[in-house]
Amino acid sequence: MLHMNLDMDLLRSFALGMELGSFARAADRLGRSPSAVSLQLKKLEEQVGETLLQKQGRGLVLTEAGEILLGYARRILELNDEARTAVRGAAKLEGWVRIGVPQDFAETWLPGLLGRFSRVHPKVRVEAHVDRGNEMVQAVGRGELDVALAWGSFGNPRAEIIARREVAWIGLPDFQRDAGEPLPIIAFDAPCAFRKAAIEALDRQGIAWRHAFASPSLAGLWAAVTAGLGVTPRIAEGKPEHLALLDPRDTGLPPLGAIELALHAAENRLTPPAEELKRLVTEAALMR
Repeated sequence: MLHMNLDMDLLRSFALGMELGSFARAADRLGRSPSAVSLQLKKLEEQVGETLLQKQGRGLVLTEAGEILLGYARRILELNDEARTAVRGAAKLEGWVRIGVPQDFAETWLPGLLGRFSRVHPKVRVEAHVDRGNEMVQAVGRGELDVALAWGSFGNPRAEIIARREVAWIGLPDFQRDAGEPLPIIAFDAPCAFRKAAIEALDRQGIAWRHAFASPSLAGLWAAVTAGLGVTPRIAEGKPEHLALLDPRDTGLPPLGAIELALHAAENRLTPPAEELKRLVTEAALMR
């Protein structure tokens, strides 16, 4: 019996769309048109001989077959990416690399990426720091980190903008704005690119606001939103399942636009392990 090989590109579009909660966002991230991604999904359904998605309200949800395939797709893609890394690392890197990342990524794809990197390069010692962007950028400048991903350039002329993410209002599913009261915002204290984007958008539309809750951790922000203390401006990636992306058309909140994801690297030439981890992190950020 001949077996048909599943197309890796189709699986990646499928998995990315489910991860982002929108195939339109996946199309934008992959540099494709929404219609091209729709065709990919239809082709994937033809390859497996099953319907993978079905309409529910205004969105799409996985069928039973879709849930099964999604689990396999993630495993296949992870093994594929690990194999590529292993081949590139055939020379067996050694040394030490220090990386800083935003909390959004530390709670989603970073642990898996670092695990794969360590398996391929067991002689490389990796130290990962999770902190606010301005703190990590300063740490790179002091030579305490080799590479850092941060939301924004923070005035660093050497920062490399590697991606952009749409910023969304996130709150409880039943959130309703009280037009007679200042909008309660949940965000990090300044400097914070998300807080800045929200305040500028609200000020442009003349919507009063107040900083209702601040926390040094992303988990603290999610807890405050869950408690109904307000709404927060963040990316969709890593959003707790019980919270919702709030549609500006339904809530009267202003669109927030996109935020830049910048890569900050040490001024001196990076070591081979740092260069390889930088490449992998950059690639992962672009594909997510």
